[in-house]
Amino acid sequence: MTVWQETIARRLREFHLDSIRNQMLVFAVVATLVPTLAITVLSSRQSRRSIGDQIAQELRGTSAQAAWEIDLWLSDRLRDLRVAATAYAVPENLARIQGSGGGDALGRLREYLNSVRERCPDCDALLVVDGRGRFVVSSGGRMSGVQFSQDRLSALRTSDALVGDAYWDTGLGKAAVALAVPIRQADGKYVGALMAKLNLRAVADVLQRLAPRDQGGASGRAGGGGGGGGGGDGGGDVYVMTEQGRLILRARVSSADLMRTKLATETAQALVDREGTSVDYKRADGQDVIGTLRRVPALRWAAVVEIPRADALRQAGGGGGTGVLLLALLVAGGLAAYVGLLIVRPLRRLSGVAAKVAGGDLSVELPTGAGGEVGQLTQVFKNLVARVREREGQGELERLSVTDALTGLYNRRHLMGTLANEVQRSRRLRRTFSVLLADVDHFKQYNDTHGHLGGDAALVKIAEILRQTTRGVDSVARYGGEEFVVMLIEAPIATAAAVGERLRARVAAEEFGAGRMTVSVGAAEYPTHGETPEELIASADAAMYQAKGEGRDRVLVAGRRAEREKDGKRRRKGEG
Repeated sequence: MTVWQETIARRLREFHLDSIRNQMLVFAVVATLVPTLAITVLSSRQSRRSIGDQIAQELRGTSAQAAWEIDLWLSDRLRDLRVAATAYAVPENLARIQGSGGGDALGRLREYLNSVRERCPDCDALLVVDGRGRFVVSSGGRMSGVQFSQDRLSALRTSDALVGDAYWDTGLGKAAVALAVPIRQADGKYVGALMAKLNLRAVADVLQRLAPRDQGGASGRAGGGGGGGGGGDGGGDVYVMTEQGRLILRARVSSADLMRTKLATETAQALVDREGTSVDYKRADGQDVIGTLRRVPALRWAAVVEIPRADALRQAGGGGGTGVLLLALLVAGGLAAYVGLLIVRPLRRLSGVAAKVAGGDLSVELPTGAGGEVGQLTQVFKNLVARVREREGQGELERLSVTDALTGLYNRRHLMGTLANEVQRSRRLRRTFSVLLADVDHFKQYNDTHGHLGGDAALVKIAEILRQTTRGVDSVARYGGEEFVVMLIEAPIATAAAVGERLRARVAAEEFGAGRMTVSVGAAEYPTHGETPEELIASADAAMYQAKGEGRDRVLVAGRRAEREKDGKRRRKGEG
């Protein structure tokens, strides 16, 4: 800041002009000094410009909203398919079918697909193919169009989803698109794909909700329900097309003929090249329109909103203005700009600091010396940054409070809270889940022989085996000493027993350097073996002790509740 600027700023502070309220008052007084004629002449021009900017902004906003909602719809459907593909019923039964072709496994897999389809209103059909792309089983519904080339399916070995091209399903009489997600075993091996045919009814609902509405021949968000490049009724429109210009859906139209329609190549290219800005073009019905495009990258689609140019001009007004009193306007504009600069400068400095803080730089120095409302805002922001710095340290403490320091697994306190939440969820949804309690056999003897460091190393290795043999959605915790608990989401007791056997075998086959180690595992299911976290742990604990009594290195399922309560009264007496 120069010396004369500092002098003026000091004078302004002396007259209590360091507050935004008083500065804005000065700004208003300066603005009224402009001759009335100049204000009158330019007001109509400014009004037209403002309305034009508003129309352009609404076109951008509506197209961006449509693209965002369609992208969100696709993300939700892909997430649902990934959750379904990771359920134990899919990879386990697929492995049995591929191994022996068992009819029971095929029936269970078909029942599971039907249940997934019932929960997915957009899913018209689901099917499973094996790792070579061969059909295995499907749900009900027409399967036409649910296909990908073997080359594209092979890409699922390293990717997490495939999205097909939109097409018209003649049997169902609606637009559809095919999706596919990989099916992987617990060790990450690709064994097949879960494919789905989705109808585009939800996308059509989005377009219809965002479609421009007529407002007496003008347009609030753009006019009636017309052509989308393929002809129209003279109003505005919102529609979805491919990035090459082939139409997919319009706000109020869905048909096979529409999907065979394309925008003119130069029009489609102009919209894509100038994404997010207004483009003037002539659509197929000969009408001049203004349109804005936003892409939906995951689908290789784009949402377009358009309004007839005549409607936009009607809102903006038709006449032109003059350049009367330009000199007076320039003088008044200069004064207003300078006062505005004094108002904005401290806010811009504070804005720059806020951007650095948002980027993660909490060591930035905050500006000082400002008075009035800006000074108060700066002080509040300083306090906020100080609290963020404190919470960064607190976040690390919170992570440590739920984690076992040796193995990195969740600790007992976090496990019991997670179990309580899962009991409530499973009770509400009428679903089941299971827990495994694994205890290292003869650990005290191993620890005495090889020392505490050797025992700690063995526990760390067993913890890693537990992570590798369970899904990411499951919860693995160190329960205490040499005991571990695994919570298996939506897994019946048969699945829990299979998982327990898998982790038992992995531990028995692992090289521990100082000798062989084994685990005894007890399994319990909600609500069969307990309706509270404590009851489930007690049931699994009783089954684990029975496994130790029968020779260790084995997996046993908890008995019925009466037996469990009887066995649960036994306590540990030095068993390893």
